[in-house]
This record gives sequence, C-alpha cells and structure tokens, in this order.
Amino acid sequence: MAGAFILVLAAFGSTILGNTSDGDSLANDKYQTISQSYIGPDDAAANGQVDVSRSFDRALTTKQVKLQAQQVLQAQADIKQDVSKLAKETKANQWVLPVTGYHLTARFGQRSGLWSTVHTGLDFAGPSGSTIVSVAAGVVKSTGYEGAYGNRTVIKLTDGTDIWYCHQSRIGVKVGQTVAPGETIGFTGSTGNVTGPHLHLEVHPHGGAAVDPEPVLREHGVTP
Repeated sequence: MAGAFILVLAAFGSTILGNTSDGDSLANDKYQTISQSYIGPDDAAANGQVDVSRSFDRALTTKQVKLQAQQVLQAQADIKQDVSKLAKETKANQWVLPVTGYHLTARFGQRSGLWSTVHTGLDFAGPSGSTIVSVAAGVVKSTGYEGAYGNRTVIKLTDGTDIWYCHQSRIGVKVGQTVAPGETIGFTGSTGNVTGPHLHLEVHPHGGAAVDPEPVLREHGVTP
C-alpha cells in the first residue's frame, strides 16, 4: 500500500512540474513576440541596441539655428517685397477725382441753349487756376485749343479709354508724356464756350463716343 501511494504521488508531482514548465515556455514566447514589435528596422540592424543618449553636436545645432534665422529674415524680405509690389500695382491702377474744392454744375445728357447738342460730360466748377490731375494712369494723346472745348488735354488710359480735360486756363503736360493717377496735368479756366471757370470732363471708351463719366468714376471707386 505504502509503495503504491508513493508511486501515485511521484506521478502527480511530475505532472505539476511538467505543466509549470510549459506555462513558462508560453509566457516567454509572448514576451519575445511583444518585444519584437518594439524593434524597428534600424533597431534590428543595430541588433536591438537602441541609442537613448541625450548628447548632441553643439556646433551643428548652432549652425542650424543661424540658418533658420536667415530663412526667417529672407521670408520677411520676400513678403515686404511682395507687399511693395502690390502697393505699386494698386497705385498704378487706381482712379482719383480730377479736382478738389468743386461743385457739379452740369451732368451728362442734359440739354440747354448753352450747348449745340446734349451735354457730353461732367462739369466740375471751381476757382480759376485750380489744379487738375489725371484721373488714372495713361499717356498724353493730344493737347491744344479745340474751339468750344477751349484748352483741351486728351489722355489715353492703359485700357484704351480717352479722357478729355477741357476749358483749361493752362495745359501742364506734353504729347507722349506718361502720367500717373493724381499727377498734375493742367489748371481750370474759362477758355472756349463757358459761363464760368470749370473743368469739363469727358470719357470716351476706346476713343469712341462719349459716355456718362459719373458711373465710370464710381465703377473705379471714385464718387464725384
């Protein structure tokens, strides 16, 4: 009996030890699998030795900082240049009023015994000798005395529109001269067929028939 009991006990202990060994083997397999998932291609090439050093190349870092500072300055300079270019383009394409200190006395399309036909422009009445400026960028097409229009300057704009400035006391530009918006081109007067000093302004798209100057000015951001 005693001998049989010892044999059974030995067999039971062997089974327990065998199961424990298998469990440890399984746990080791899982650990290896998890560990491998944390090793990238570069780490694998380094045989799993990952560099966690905090050391760095101070000279290289200083060089990089300087290069980055230069890049920032260059970017700022480029932005400034772009803004300046845009401002110049905007100024070159803007429109302005031809005179200041005026009041409108006659509009396009009105009829009166003062004109042989309907009124073909917009009249800006003001003191004689007041400065007249170009409403937009263009080139002086013609200057001189033109009968009922008196002293007249015609400026062709970049889009081909002709602007007439009539009844001037004095013309201040020459044919072929390039003018910018707001640049002085002459002075108000009473030459030609007038009842008082004023600027008679006409707008001729592509050099054709006159159109109402008021909506054209408003279309370009100018309110007469």
